[in-house]
Amino acid sequence: MDGENAKMKRFDRDFKINTVKMVTEGGEKGSEVARRLGIHPNQIYNWKKKFAENGEKAFPGKGHLTEISALRKQVRELEMERDILKKAVGIFSKTTDNGSSL
Repeated sequence: MDGENAKMKRFDRDFKINTVKMVTEGGEKGSEVARRLGIHPNQIYNWKKKFAENGEKAFPGKGHLTEISALRKQVRELEMERDILKKAVGIFSKTTDNGSSL
């Protein structure tokens, strides 16, 4: 079958944004733009949805960069919390001069 051997088309970020803007700002119909560009109309609607949700951060490229950056932020926050807890344990586990705990 042709569909099994066909490669998926890849579109760069600028192409996607320009296509979405043709529909949102240019007032053109998504189906007309899709036909003219040779892509499926659902693709434009998917891009339009992603652009509406993420704005200029939409279509980061290969991988899930927005997810990665969110996870990195979460790791930094968790590391800060861990460091605070380590300091608190150190403070509360110190002994006074006579050997008793605080």
